[in-house]
Amino acid sequence: MTFVPALRAEWIKIRTLRSLVGGLVAVLLATTAFSALAGLDDSGDQDFDPLFSVFFGVSFGQIAAITFGAQAVSAEFRGGALRVSLAAVPDRVRWFLAKAVAIAIPALVTGLVTGGVSLVVGTSVLGDRASGLSRGEELRGVVGCAVYLMLMALFAAGLAAVLRSGVATLSMLVPFLLIVSFVVGGASGTVADFLPDKAGQAVLHTSADGGPGPWAGLGVTALWGAGGGGGGAGGGAGGAGAGARTARP
Repeated sequence: MTFVPALRAEWIKIRTLRSLVGGLVAVLLATTAFSALAGLDDSGDQDFDPLFSVFFGVSFGQIAAITFGAQAVSAEFRGGALRVSLAAVPDRVRWFLAKAVAIAIPALVTGLVTGGVSLVVGTSVLGDRASGLSRGEELRGVVGCAVYLMLMALFAAGLAAVLRSGVATLSMLVPFLLIVSFVVGGASGTVADFLPDKAGQAVLHTSADGGPGPWAGLGVTALWGAGGGGGGAGGGAGGAGAGARTARP
């Protein structure tokens, strides 16, 4: 099977699994809800960043994004689905690339919608406190939100392909994003600036605070995603061989 039919097959899998569609909806709801809650905090913090406050919910919406990416791949390891996929697409790199594109496109579109809604809701809740944001910063936040969520979904997808388990992937990434990253960030200084979440979220801040700039930070996250994707494509080697052997009469 060539790439285009393989991509079409992977897209059908994603849009027909209700849990995956629900995961994308959760990205929008979680991000928007927590962004609105962040905007209600008027404690007058001297380090207040209106752009990050508008998109604060991404810190929680990313959990739904990585769940989407991990589940889209881990579904292949249940019920013999991987054997069927690899029998149809014996080239493991082509199979994983089709899977990755089928994950990336809906994640990016959902991220753009999420970023747009978060901007409207966040600035509305902030009121005058968001008046200092420029159109360029708002556009950067929307686009950056979309690209960041897509990259995190792809990172989770690659890790799920390596571990061959969505549960194992989420058991590693969720505590890391919610706990470990903050602890490391407080204890290791600039090292944390190059973690996938910290680097990528630089695009959601008004100004860089000693770490990589907005787009450079997304580049760092993209490298993490590429590493996960490379591991995922290579990790399918054993599965491809097993699938080919099983497919023989």
